[in-house]
Amino acid sequence: MVELGVNIDHVATLRQARRTVEPDPVAAAVLAELGGADSITIHLREDRRHIQDRDVRVLAETLRAKFNFELSCAPEIVQIACSVRPEQATLVPEKRQEVTTEGGLDLRPRSPELRNAIATLRDSGISVSLFIDPDDQQVRIAKELGVDAVELHTGQYAEARGQEQLQELRRLEHASQLVNDMGLKLHAGHGLTYQNVRPLAAIPGMRELNIGHSIVSRAVLVGIKEAVREMKLLLNTP
Repeated sequence: MVELGVNIDHVATLRQARRTVEPDPVAAAVLAELGGADSITIHLREDRRHIQDRDVRVLAETLRAKFNFELSCAPEIVQIACSVRPEQATLVPEKRQEVTTEGGLDLRPRSPELRNAIATLRDSGISVSLFIDPDDQQVRIAKELGVDAVELHTGQYAEARGQEQLQELRRLEHASQLVNDMGLKLHAGHGLTYQNVRPLAAIPGMRELNIGHSIVSRAVLVGIKEAVREMKLLLNTP
């Protein structure tokens, strides 16, 4: 069974557009859990453009599903993660000018900042995942860095069409096989929708798919609980 991680950042984006108190991403998380979400994902960015420190604290105290905390390697954010101790921390690249995360981490420099972030999180008992492109070298370095999981970036697959999308799917399938061979947990996400998710869910060894924008968009029409239920059904229906 493929687990569904629901990213609620876009609920916070709507709230922050007016700098008000609604919609509350914590309430959205509760409804997502009721709809069948296996985990709740948030990204605490350094510029606090959507998720706020308060959201992190309250979610840590109230979630029953797995808490997946996305973050950069910035020491301040790493320390916040360690203070709330989510079940999983996913390290991602972060640029101030980007609308959303544009690609995977480049692990090739094996930077001291990345190594320190991984070590600090693991010392706090937090499972660490790295958000990377579906590239053999990146997967091998992830294994070398001693993390528990990788999340393959599916953005290029999501944006492609026709034959190009099939090629991107094959690329993801190849990288997934290597992840499995390396003994790492296999996750994937970015840009996945109700229309394109099933081929990813069918990849052997896929454990977790993280989806945000498409579910929140659907929730505007049918509610979060139903939007999550529909996506969960897609992931696990042959």
